[in-house]
Amino acid sequence: MSSAPNTWRLVRTPPLAGALNMAIDEAILNAIAAGAAPPTLRFFAWDPPTLSLGYGQPIADVDPARLATRGWGLVRRPTGGRAILHTDELTYSVAAPMDEPRVVGSVVESYRRLSAGLLAGLQRLGLQARADRKDPTQTVRGPDGAPVMNPVCFEVPSDYEITADGRKLLGSAQVRKRGVVLQHGTLPLDGDITRILDGLAYPDAERETLRGRVRSRAATLADIGLSATWSEAAEALTQGFAEALGLTFVEGELSPAERADAERQVVEKYGDPGWTGRV
Repeated sequence: MSSAPNTWRLVRTPPLAGALNMAIDEAILNAIAAGAAPPTLRFFAWDPPTLSLGYGQPIADVDPARLATRGWGLVRRPTGGRAILHTDELTYSVAAPMDEPRVVGSVVESYRRLSAGLLAGLQRLGLQARADRKDPTQTVRGPDGAPVMNPVCFEVPSDYEITADGRKLLGSAQVRKRGVVLQHGTLPLDGDITRILDGLAYPDAERETLRGRVRSRAATLADIGLSATWSEAAEALTQGFAEALGLTFVEGELSPAERADAERQVVEKYGDPGWTGRV
């Protein structure tokens, strides 16, 4: 882009539980809002595999017994959208002041700019992907023609989310508060993209029918014929953001204040059943 290169912090965290992952994102947002941290690109993973619900998604979409049987975690994101099963993936988050040139403007405008970095990163992995405005014909509708609020986030792309071979590959969501933009998203690397259905509240017959529909609309990197480790994908996306957005990254860590804030957020918010079941 045309603006002069800026320096952002790059943070890589090890696989963590869902509540701590979401708490770290919020702690970074809070630090940036206080002027105590620079814009930050973070890459992370999940242990155990975790189903995350969008901010306003009903808890009734979840089948708790199925989650327990599989040993999967459950967390509610601070961002919108629908359910995602976080496993065998690279997850990223971007946090920056709302007046930072790469995120300034509307949600759709910032999606478009940040998608340029994601596309450049995927190109480094050998993939020519797309990020377009949402096609209204992809809206899932019921027999009466009304839109269906599908619990599965990865089934239909939103504006400027990444698709390949006509299927959604990399989904993102955003929240804005305290003058900061927080966007995070997921790149599934391999595994069965339909596993998410095993944690959601569907009749068994409907669940099996939905598997084919999800496979036709969403994909992992492996599904489209590419192989990359977590580290390889993180490096490619780092270089893509740097190239497309005119950024210089300095590897860093969370500050002691951010770590303390994240631990507090786990107790008071993301690890609290009252937060998870709030809708």
